[in-house]
Amino acid sequence: MTSEHPRTTAREQIADGPYARVAGKLRTDRCVILDGANGSELIDAADARPELDEHLWGLRAVLDAPDTVEELHRRYVAVGCDVVTTDSWGLATAIRDDGIRLHDRSGTFHWMDLARNSIRIARAATAAAGRGDEVAVAFSLNGDVDTPDGQETIRLLARVFESDRPDLILLETLSLVRSSTYQTVESLLATGVPVWLSFRRCRHGVCGVYGEHWGGPEGDSFGRAARRFEELGAGALLINCIPPDHAAGMIGWLRDFTDLPLGVYPNLGYLSAAGWRHETSVRDAEYAELALGWREEGAQIIGGCCGVGPSHLAAAAAALDGTRPGRLRVPPTTARRSAAGSAQQTRMRWTDSRGRNLFPLEFPDIIVEPGVQTPTQADLLVWSHLYRHGLGAHQRCLDIGGGPGLQAVQLALNGAAHVHAFVGSAAAAKNTLTNAFRTGVASRVSAATGDLYPWLPDERYDLIVATVDQVPLDPFGPLVTHRRLDYWGRNLIDHLITLLPRTLAADGVAYFMQLSIVGELKTLETLAAAGFSSHVVDFALVDLRELAEEASEQIQRVESLSDAYHIRMGDRQMIVAYLIEITRADQEAPADGA
Repeated sequence: MTSEHPRTTAREQIADGPYARVAGKLRTDRCVILDGANGSELIDAADARPELDEHLWGLRAVLDAPDTVEELHRRYVAVGCDVVTTDSWGLATAIRDDGIRLHDRSGTFHWMDLARNSIRIARAATAAAGRGDEVAVAFSLNGDVDTPDGQETIRLLARVFESDRPDLILLETLSLVRSSTYQTVESLLATGVPVWLSFRRCRHGVCGVYGEHWGGPEGDSFGRAARRFEELGAGALLINCIPPDHAAGMIGWLRDFTDLPLGVYPNLGYLSAAGWRHETSVRDAEYAELALGWREEGAQIIGGCCGVGPSHLAAAAAALDGTRPGRLRVPPTTARRSAAGSAQQTRMRWTDSRGRNLFPLEFPDIIVEPGVQTPTQADLLVWSHLYRHGLGAHQRCLDIGGGPGLQAVQLALNGAAHVHAFVGSAAAAKNTLTNAFRTGVASRVSAATGDLYPWLPDERYDLIVATVDQVPLDPFGPLVTHRRLDYWGRNLIDHLITLLPRTLAADGVAYFMQLSIVGELKTLETLAAAGFSSHVVDFALVDLRELAEEASEQIQRVESLSDAYHIRMGDRQMIVAYLIEITRADQEAPADGA
C-alpha cells in the first residue's frame, strides 16, 4: 500500500466547497489541520459544571452562550484550521437521556433545532473570518449514536442536513467496534455527507482518556475494522482523546491495513472539580514537535482534543506547513515508564496473574463528594475481586448501591459494554458520573437514583454487583417510616434476591456483599426459593465501628436469635464481610471458592 495519494471515495468527491478543498489537500499530501477542544475551552464561558455534565459542555454553550461558541470557532479559523467541529458532541447522549439535564438548565428545546444551531454557529464563524469557502464544518457526534435507537436519530439528522448541511460528519471518541458500528457508519453515509471516524485506540488496544488500557492485546482486529470502514466509504480514520504519548505508533500500524487518510488529535490535561486543568508541561512548541512526530509516521490530519487550544494548533500548523507525510514505523511500546523507575522495570516487578503491575496498584482515580459515603472495607473487598478477575468484560452490568461509583468504574475499566449504577441518592449518582469521566469511561456508564423497593428493572443484566446496607435497626427506637423496620438488617438484601429472577440474564452472575451480622441460613433459604444457588468467593474482616457501631445492642439481639455472628479480638469487634457469587440453580457452580 502507498500513502502518497490516498484513495478518495465517491462520497468524498464533492465538486466544490470547503470539503473539496480539504480533500484536495489530502490528495496532494498537504496536512489538514483539525481544530482543538471546544468543550474544555468553553467551561468557564458557558458556566458549565464539568464534573456533572461532561457530555453536555458544548450543547449547553450552544444554548446559553452562542456568541462565545462562535468566537471560539473564529479563533481556531484564525490560526489556520481547515476543519472546525460543531459543539454537538454530546447530542446523542442528550437524546438517549431524553435531554433531561438540558431541560433542567435551559428550558424547553428540541434537539433537531440544537443540531441546526450548532451548524449555523460554525458557519457564521467561518464566514465572519472570511474563510467560509475554505474551512469545512464537521458535525460532531459521540459513540452514543451507535445504539438501537441511534438509527432513528440518524434518520432524523438527515432531515436536519437537508436545510443545514455540514461538510462532513465526525463520529468521534468511539471505543469498541461492535457489529452495530458498521450499520451506524452505513446509515451516516446514507445521509450523503462524508463521514470521518475517530477512536480511542493505541498500540495496546482500547485506550482511555488518561492512558488506561481496557482488555488485553487484540491482534489485528482493529486494523481489519479499519479496512472494513474504508470499504464502506468512510472518508478518514483518526485517533483521539488519548494522551499524546499513547498515539505513537498508531498511524504506521494502521497504514498496513488501509489507504484511508489517517489523523491524530490527542488530549492534554485532566478534569478536576474546578474544571479542566491544562497540562502545563506540554507548551505550544512541544505540541508542534509532537505533531511533527505524527506527521513523520504518516498522519495527514492533525488537531487536538480536550485541553488543546488555538495557540497549540497555531504552533503545530506553522511547523507542519510544507511537510509531507512520512512512513516512520514506531515499534510497539510497553507500559509507560517513569524516568525514576525505568531502570527497575524488569521481569522482577511485582505483577498479578494477568501480568498487571501491582506496585503501584492500579486503583481508579476516585473522588468522594460531600454527602456521599466513602467506600468501606467491605466495598473494597468487592472492588478487589472485580479488579483481580477482570469481571464484566463485554457484558452489560448493573451496580446497586455503589456510593461514589468505585465498582461501576472498575467494571467499565474491565471492558464492560455498559454499566448502569443504581444508587441511593442524587449526590451519589452525580458522583458516579464524575468518576466515570475522570477515569475515561463516561461513554459506558450511566447512573440513576431511586427507591429500590418499588423499582422494577426494564432489562436483564449479564453481571450484577450489590453492596447495600445491612445494619439491624433497634425495635425500641422511634418509628420514622411507614415501611417495615429492618430489625434483622436483611430487608434490602432479601428484596434484591426476589428481584434476581427478572433482573439477571439466564446465564448471568450476581455478586452480593453480605455481612456476618445478618446470618447465612436465611440467605440460602431465600436464594433457593428464588431458584438460585451461591458460594463464597472471598471474605474480609471489617471493624464493627466502621459499619454498625451504633447498632451494637441490636446486633447482639439478632445474634442471640439466629446464626448471625461477629468476631471479638481483645477490645476489637470485627464483622466478616462475605462476597457471594450467585447463579441460577440449574447452572454449573464455579469450582473456585474462598
